[in-house]
Amino acid sequence: MAKRVFLIVLDSFGIGAEPDAARFGDAGTNTLAAIAADAHFRGENLTKLGLFNIDGVHCGAPSAAPEGCFARLREASAGKDTTIGHWEIAGLLSPEPLPTFPEGFPQELLDEFTAATGYPVLCNKPYSGTQVIRDYGEEHLRTGALIVYTSADSVFQIAAHEDKVPVEKLYAICETARGLLKGKYGVGRVIARPFVGSCAANFQRTSRRHDFSLNPPAPTLLDKLQAAGKATIGVGKIHDIFAGQGVGETIRTAGNTEGLQVTLELADRDFEGLAFVNLVDFDMLYGHRRDVAGYAAATAEFDAWLPVFMQKMRPGDVLMVTADHGCDPSYTKTTDHTREYVPYLLCGQELRRGVNLGTRYSFGTIADTVCQALGVEADVAGCGVWHEVAR
Repeated sequence: MAKRVFLIVLDSFGIGAEPDAARFGDAGTNTLAAIAADAHFRGENLTKLGLFNIDGVHCGAPSAAPEGCFARLREASAGKDTTIGHWEIAGLLSPEPLPTFPEGFPQELLDEFTAATGYPVLCNKPYSGTQVIRDYGEEHLRTGALIVYTSADSVFQIAAHEDKVPVEKLYAICETARGLLKGKYGVGRVIARPFVGSCAANFQRTSRRHDFSLNPPAPTLLDKLQAAGKATIGVGKIHDIFAGQGVGETIRTAGNTEGLQVTLELADRDFEGLAFVNLVDFDMLYGHRRDVAGYAAATAEFDAWLPVFMQKMRPGDVLMVTADHGCDPSYTKTTDHTREYVPYLLCGQELRRGVNLGTRYSFGTIADTVCQALGVEADVAGCGVWHEVAR
């Protein structure tokens, strides 16, 4: 039985289109193939764990003797967004997609928002987060109206200049919006998007983004572990994704580099349970911005970090690396997430090596495996693989 599980989500690290990708407008997408061909890509340590041995992965060279266990996971839920992806990783399936608003939000909702917050609204369209502040930021500064926009995801995003609307005020406004956005308007996330700068030419978003998520509709892996007396540590935006439900300790980070450093520090701590880590830069900075080179360089950073972390791993430790959806940076039809398989890599001193677990249906495979590893009996979606990988 394991003592500590470090579950790291490379946010949006897809490995090829799922069979139903065309239904989502994502036929032919492949995040891994896009970045593996870039000069900035480095994946020697991911290769050793078996990344290029996974079923259906035809880019890169497979390892002759992979040191990890590896699988390809197919999403069972009806979505391709962060919330649904993480909920499924944590053992909660979503048979219905969360609502999206490709034409913008209904006026009746915006009127209710303005009445509750005192702020009128600008934009109300699907928009790139960097472009929307360039197009509407100056009007926001002149009028004080909030920039409200969405995307192909189930999100209600509010951008405001930090000098015009202090960040804590913006968070309070988002809390109010979260209270309004229920039922048919129950988007997965309300997102605060503070920015700075003096004009459209130099507006830029700050690291003080904050997500206000819909509460999971049922207990997840995190709740099950807490009930069993195990530690649940959320690093990055894990607390936000699960609305804090089941998260015993939260460590917020400003991006991948800080998230990796925090995870190294956790390896030196004594705890028994789960460290659940989200590395958001893959998605936020590179996937959505269709920055192939940046995505490849972020992968190289993670790859170089892996052996440093693995040297700190103790007997009873398990490392799991996966993703929550795709966001192919080479796919220019949209700038949204892509419906892709995700990798599942496992390693530890007490795990077998080179086990090809094939293709598994449901990211919930991870939740059940974590429970099995930590000796917690839990009814979660997915069929675990612990008995196949443990020595």
